[in-house]
Amino acid sequence: MNAPIEDYALISDLETAALVGRDGSVDWLCLPRFDSPACLAALLGTEDNGRWRVAPVSGGVCTRRSYRADTLVLESVWETATGAVRVTDLMPPRAGVPCIVRLVEGLTGTVDVRSDLRLRFHQGRVVPWVREVGHCTVAVAGPDAVWLGGDGHVRDRGDPEATVWDFTVSAGRHLALTLGWTPSRRTAPPTPLYVPAETAVKETVDFWRRWAAQCRYQGPWRDAVVRSLITLKALTYAPTGGIVAAPTTSLPGRIGGESNWDYRFCWLRDSTRALSCLLRSGYRDEATAWLGWLVRALAGDPADLQTVYGVKGQRLLPETEAPWLPGYEGSRPVRFGTSAAGCFQLDVYGEVMDTLWLSLRAGIPMPAHVWDLVESLMGFLLRHWREPDQGLWQAEGPRRQFVHSKVMTWVAADRAMRMGELLGRNGASGEWRAMRDEVHQQVCRQGWDPARRSFVQSYGAPVLDASALLIPRVGFLPARDERVRSTVRAMGDLQSGGFVRRFAKGGSWPAGDDDTDGGTFVSCSLWYADALAATGHRREAREAFERVLAIRNDVGLLAEQWDPDTGRQLGNAPKALSHIALVETAVGLTQQGFHASRASRGRGGPNGRS
Repeated sequence: MNAPIEDYALISDLETAALVGRDGSVDWLCLPRFDSPACLAALLGTEDNGRWRVAPVSGGVCTRRSYRADTLVLESVWETATGAVRVTDLMPPRAGVPCIVRLVEGLTGTVDVRSDLRLRFHQGRVVPWVREVGHCTVAVAGPDAVWLGGDGHVRDRGDPEATVWDFTVSAGRHLALTLGWTPSRRTAPPTPLYVPAETAVKETVDFWRRWAAQCRYQGPWRDAVVRSLITLKALTYAPTGGIVAAPTTSLPGRIGGESNWDYRFCWLRDSTRALSCLLRSGYRDEATAWLGWLVRALAGDPADLQTVYGVKGQRLLPETEAPWLPGYEGSRPVRFGTSAAGCFQLDVYGEVMDTLWLSLRAGIPMPAHVWDLVESLMGFLLRHWREPDQGLWQAEGPRRQFVHSKVMTWVAADRAMRMGELLGRNGASGEWRAMRDEVHQQVCRQGWDPARRSFVQSYGAPVLDASALLIPRVGFLPARDERVRSTVRAMGDLQSGGFVRRFAKGGSWPAGDDDTDGGTFVSCSLWYADALAATGHRREAREAFERVLAIRNDVGLLAEQWDPDTGRQLGNAPKALSHIALVETAVGLTQQGFHASRASRGRGGPNGRS
């Protein structure tokens, strides 16, 4: 039985990440990058698909755990019948090769501890060849080698399918285990295996605290904001600045469903909100790096603009299935790669233009050829904006005239004109202005349902869609406009247990989509809080925001979805967009003079002890 999604904490070295369960097991790890094949994949199967558990021999989940304040260093404490032990898990920021450090410390009494490492390369499938090299164990399969070393006395249980070490820690004593990856051609252990664990812990703690100290948000929800920003940083591929949507694949939006997707890539739909989140929080370097990734990824014919790219800007992301993995709680198929790269989504043009405009306005240096990119993208839009597309949610079936897609084409024209005015480059502004005005008139005429008194999902279909909550945020209509206010009121019909679904059940959406039976979208609930605040519903806005704060797991992480019926997280986790939306909403509410409720102030923050 798989552990609940909310049982997992995240550790990262800014190039890949691991998920650690409350039982002390690393059940997900891809090496050496976020999008590399998994070598620990129990998250999508069983322990036979790869895991690394470090915990008392007596078993069970930890008594308590937390991140060290303002860091991504995880501490888990077990209290057993014979004593207490703490396991500190971290991935030092990459300096050569990726590694995981697990420091086991005795707190009281004496505790027998077991390290059970079951490596399965190539997406949890291949059992490696394992041998001893000096004081280390190395597992090799194909191009990959994983080394395991310890700095104390251990007893090898001689399991042919795993590396199982038993050891005992007493109060005041510790033992460190370090796992590192190298190409299989390497014949010597990597340097991190020789770095004292205490040094690795101190340097990693110092790194995260220096980074967190740059956050300029000082409002009532600072703990939640800092935790979300740290999570966003952890999902950033440092060499390029690309931000993955999540570090996982195939965690389902509906248990037992088939819509299980790989999110270990960078989506253009998140570009504006990611940049805005970073800039508003004081992280200009990260915003600049994200813009650099975006501009490089977009190079080429605007007709070939994709919705999603790899962490290095790769375009080819072939989707395959892994039939040997049973899936999270039987949710199959398990997918690696994504076919979403081939979706036609007009909204991404607006996201790109909005990102470029926001960057220019913020004074971020941009390459000289960016204006050529703007003209090229707008030339494509002028020819194709009237066409139907697959929409923000990447709808299956026939393309449609999605309202959000048209709103974002308006954004594209509006931002292109603004950039031209700022740069003194107004050659095509007449065509762009005409397009902008025509799109606006069309959306207000065909995207508005007078019976529902709301903007709807697509032309001629009276289905509510949470993306309409973004209309005032992008400036298409002001929040004071009665059509916006009425749309926000109508969105109450999308609520389930106080949380907001992407769109109404039924309607014209393909049968079997996860949103008809699965969870509500965390980001949509936060958009709703924003829209409530913008339209003057202060108490309801704060309550909607703090409902989201309350569903974070014990270490402050959010998945893509929340199921209010079962009270559990669903979808890939942790989700970048959920944490971006949390930061944006907290900053927005604080700027409008909102204060945390008494109940929220009384909740313990997820950042952990100092």
